[in-house]
Amino acid sequence: MTLAFRYAARSDVGLIRSSNQDSGYAGPHLLVLADGMGGPAGGDIASSIAIAHLAPLDGESHAGDMLTLLRDAVVEAHTELRTRALDNPDLAGLGTTLIAALRSGRKLAMIHIGDSRAYLVRDGQVSRLTTDHTYVQHLVDQGQLDPEEAENHPHRSVILRVLGDHDLGVDLDESVRELHAGERFLLCSDGVSSFVSHDTIVETLTSVTDAGECADRLVDLALRAGGPDNITAVIADVVELDTLPDGAAPDTTPQVVGSAAAHWKKPTRGGSGAAARAAALTSAAGDGEAEDGDDAAAPKRKKRRTGAIITVLALLLALVAAGVSGYRWTQTQHYVAASGEFVAIYRGIPQNLGPLHLSTAVETTDLRVDDLPPFAQDRLAQNITPESGSLQDAEELVTSLRAQSTAASDDETDATDPTDPATPTTSPTDPASTSTTPSTTPPATGTTATP
Repeated sequence: MTLAFRYAARSDVGLIRSSNQDSGYAGPHLLVLADGMGGPAGGDIASSIAIAHLAPLDGESHAGDMLTLLRDAVVEAHTELRTRALDNPDLAGLGTTLIAALRSGRKLAMIHIGDSRAYLVRDGQVSRLTTDHTYVQHLVDQGQLDPEEAENHPHRSVILRVLGDHDLGVDLDESVRELHAGERFLLCSDGVSSFVSHDTIVETLTSVTDAGECADRLVDLALRAGGPDNITAVIADVVELDTLPDGAAPDTTPQVVGSAAAHWKKPTRGGSGAAARAAALTSAAGDGEAEDGDDAAAPKRKKRRTGAIITVLALLLALVAAGVSGYRWTQTQHYVAASGEFVAIYRGIPQNLGPLHLSTAVETTDLRVDDLPPFAQDRLAQNITPESGSLQDAEELVTSLRAQSTAASDDETDATDPTDPATPTTSPTDPASTSTTPSTTPPATGTTATP
């Protein structure tokens, strides 16, 4: 019994991004999904380079060394990304998530790093094959956060493991599994999984029979949900060739989508196999602009994640047992909270990762917490995070708190000054002097604020 893939790959830039930094590849033996990030010119190059190093594995027999081949290709991609970042300051911070699945006979080897996801459909049941390498998932694993809370956590996009501009090594999740006819695999970027609910993904995977139509449906659902991020889905159905009618064999032409498609050049006379295709792709990924005649010129590149969707290549944390940690991304975030009796601005995020403190006070103001009105004190106790996380916005929050403090002080003075002409004078025995004024203190507000 001979098994094969019937596959499809789809990608969309989304409704907000100006460029597509996702890349996808689907071939007869190989599936790859890469979600690039970092720098004004780095994300699309990073995901394209990842595809380029893995593409040569398609169309070849690998016997029992599939994981080794995948691992070696990923390490080579990581090394090239680091080299490019060192050689070109414009590429500092570039990187990419990666999922790659390599088929040989009835076996499938898979490697994974980052927050892109892989799903398996078997006998009508859908299961996730990957675990997100994110800070929020770490909190869930440690029992500090419920999965439901994680879905809307403000730091859910903080990635702890990726390929790219860092020197902490490549820490992959690896697996090998037996393939069965009738199975379906989905690889997708967080542009799908973050905006299409799990239940909807399950319903789509189990109800739409054709792989291409299913991938199209997932992309369309993400767009309907607002599509703020790049959206990519790679789907492969496992079919038994011996049972297919004549002429129904799957197409074996590779499908390349996203940023990698913009860099994918036609094979030269040097060859037309997978290795030649990958060599052309690697060369194109380094070009400053697309050649004349290319179907899709590479668009101007911008950062993939801003605000709530966060760029964090350097926040790769080795486990606590290794005693090594890094948190570059946290150093770009700021919030306002109390430091003893005074209001302070902190750099980082107000949480700890084991023994690691992810924030530190960078400015302690002379504004006293007790001088704030009660509702502002309540907000401060919960930490006030500007939406952008910038130092400038944090400073504007402090300015706003000062204004509230001054207003509260003026109100108190007006209410207690006996010489204020607006305050009526009454005799100590006047019954009117015993009346009370109902409180107008506003209720506490949420912790996320804009100035």
